[in-house]
Amino acid sequence: MAEGTMHRCAGNGGVMVGVLGVMLLSFGGCASDPPKPAPTVTPDQVRSHADKAFEKLKQEEQNRASDPANPR
Repeated sequence: MAEGTMHRCAGNGGVMVGVLGVMLLSFGGCASDPPKPAPTVTPDQVRSHADKAFEKLKQEEQNRASDPANPR
């Protein structure tokens, strides 16, 4: 009977170790560095990107219009 009691106590101890491990990991997650904020984009950068995209679209449209193998 003593062996069964020892086995049952060891099993409960394993569960306790598991619960404590999960608790420690969850606390560690809260103590980690906060996420870095997203980089800010200035209106000038947005305008520059939009201008580049517009120029690229115009170039593609010109290429499509001058390509006789690709009719509309």
